[in-house]
Amino acid sequence: MRIADGVEMLEISMRMGNEKRIFYPTLLWDDNNVILVDTGFPGAFKYIKDAITKADIDYNRLDKIIITHQDIDHIGGLPEILNDSDHKILVLSHEDDKSYIQGDEKLDKITPERRAQLEEKYKSIPEEGRKAMKNLFLNPPKAKVDATLQDGLELPYCRGIKIIHTPGHTPGHTPGHICLYLNQNKILVAGDQLNIDNGELLGPNPLHTPDMKQATDSLKKLIDYDIEQIITYHGGLFKSNPNEKIAELANKQA
Repeated sequence: MRIADGVEMLEISMRMGNEKRIFYPTLLWDDNNVILVDTGFPGAFKYIKDAITKADIDYNRLDKIIITHQDIDHIGGLPEILNDSDHKILVLSHEDDKSYIQGDEKLDKITPERRAQLEEKYKSIPEEGRKAMKNLFLNPPKAKVDATLQDGLELPYCRGIKIIHTPGHTPGHTPGHICLYLNQNKILVAGDQLNIDNGELLGPNPLHTPDMKQATDSLKKLIDYDIEQIITYHGGLFKSNPNEKIAELANKQA
């Protein structure tokens, strides 16, 4: 879906185990850059490539990938995309998530408890599929991060991209989670900091957020921005008075 000039919200639908998953990476471009924000699960590469082509953007122009945080559904397609390219694609993430994305540290959400939950969740699928899922979480995709991002940094690409450091998202900690604010179009690319359920914009879920103060502080940072549209990775587009809704969520969580 074309959101604005130089901004496309990609809709990727694929199966993971016995579930259908839909997620929404963002594609940004100008005359000199094509940037993909987040890369889906492992196996998403072909779907993302097709979606970019359908958006009438030359996939071979892709030269940068920004990762909002370390979760598998955001980094899973990264190695495939990099390996497929005949040119260097620059990978950028917040400095606090670099070591996780590169595989120097285990993903912070893949605890023994979380693995047990996943094994229970997928016990109904065939054994081969269960083994594949277990291997995925024990040996997650990894790739080199070429440049790190910090809170408040403004990237000079695509008419200006402001980095907003927003750690503590639901349902985990993800110390390097970031949102992107697109200056010219007043669009927030929210990663997992915000979600949409049945058309309603939602903030951190206390049941699944270990540090609600940190998550709420991250939410409050978004109040400072003039936002006309929000792209959420889980849920898609939200544009019904986003500034007011974010303020409401931040005050509710406080």
